[in-house]
Amino acid sequence: MAHLMTRPPSSVALSRRGGVAVADGTDEMWIDVIRKMDEVYAELVESQAELELKNTRLEEAYAFIGSVLESMADVVIVCDGAGIIQQVNGTLEDITGRTGDELRGAALSSIFQPASQAVVSGFMNRLRAGETISQCEVSVAAHTDELSAISVNCSPRTGQGGRIDGMVIVGRPIGELQRAYRQLNDAHRQLSQTQQQLLISEKMAALGRLVAGVAHELNNPISFVYGNMYALKRYGATIVEYLKSCEKRLSLEEMQALRAELKIDRLLADIEPLVNGTLEGVERVSDIVQDLRRFSSNQQESEEQFNAVRLIRTAADWVIKTQRVKPNVRFEMPDRLEVRGRKGQLHQIIVNLVQNAADALASRPDGEIVVSCARQGRDVVIKVADNATGIPAAHIDKIFEPFFTTKPIGTGTGLGLYVSYSMAMKQGGDLTAANRPEGGAEFTLRIPEGISNDDGR
Repeated sequence: MAHLMTRPPSSVALSRRGGVAVADGTDEMWIDVIRKMDEVYAELVESQAELELKNTRLEEAYAFIGSVLESMADVVIVCDGAGIIQQVNGTLEDITGRTGDELRGAALSSIFQPASQAVVSGFMNRLRAGETISQCEVSVAAHTDELSAISVNCSPRTGQGGRIDGMVIVGRPIGELQRAYRQLNDAHRQLSQTQQQLLISEKMAALGRLVAGVAHELNNPISFVYGNMYALKRYGATIVEYLKSCEKRLSLEEMQALRAELKIDRLLADIEPLVNGTLEGVERVSDIVQDLRRFSSNQQESEEQFNAVRLIRTAADWVIKTQRVKPNVRFEMPDRLEVRGRKGQLHQIIVNLVQNAADALASRPDGEIVVSCARQGRDVVIKVADNATGIPAAHIDKIFEPFFTTKPIGTGTGLGLYVSYSMAMKQGGDLTAANRPEGGAEFTLRIPEGISNDDGR
């Protein structure tokens, strides 16, 4: 604290007249002077205390700003109007390999590489012209090439009267951003691979559950083809016998009798339906095999035109035929609904939803699943509902999370609904779940697609 002036003694000058002390005429003047000096002294003490308080606050603010600058991962450079560096932070020191004392007082352009010096030198003129400097890439004269490039934003630093007295440059090392982008890209790629592996695993698990149902589905057309081929074989033998008899040059009456005996007319009438039925059975087997290949394939699937009603019925049949206690399935759909989309993915979603409903009804002898399909605008809306106990309130927000399941360990992967939800989202659609007022749960699948004019209505 500065030395304070010493107060003058409070005395009154006296003069003697005839041996008697008499107050001089200047006494009142001295009293006023002393009073004024006391007031000035008090003001000085108050001003000095206020100055010390402001100085303390200024030091605290300076320390706070310094700590903020040092904690920033971005580069911070403060310059005056002539482009001379006044302040920097530790990030710039680390990049350039120079201390703050070495950087302060240096020309701004001197810390940049030659190719960027002309750009940086023009910052001040651009700011004075009212231009905004944002995301400007420049290269610092760094000791490490990876950290040399930075992306900077530059703002004016104004003084009294709004005059631009300098500028503040804030920049982020692009090398750091590139490392972050690489790490993010690697993480995204690993996540995509994991998702794809989960998708394949769930497909294989679902395929294993559906083997019995698919075998039954294949058995019907194969048995039909098998029976038709045996009939055609017998018919072929009869036709050969008839043709050999024709070579013996029998009379017309004998040929007519043989024709009636071998039932050639009925045989000829049966051949075309047998052939057509056999072809239909073969086509059905081919469709089932294609569905299986499409269901189990891990290849990217392209869009195609197909009958959504037939696909939904097939998917539901595959699931129901594997159930020990088969619930009643009621379809509320048109006879035909032609759509364009990813057939295999839609097939798997329906399989997963029907399987989920069947699992919920496993202990109910009166279980019923209602599957509906309709077009709403340019969307296909498919609903799978059951009359089970519904979804507990604590689980309603978790059922589409991966690995979430209420089944005992070893009986469920918790991926069926998650995979279905992911497939719906990838196609630009949505999958939601809700409890029905009359009991049970209802899953609603909405998928946009290219629509054919032939919708069966």
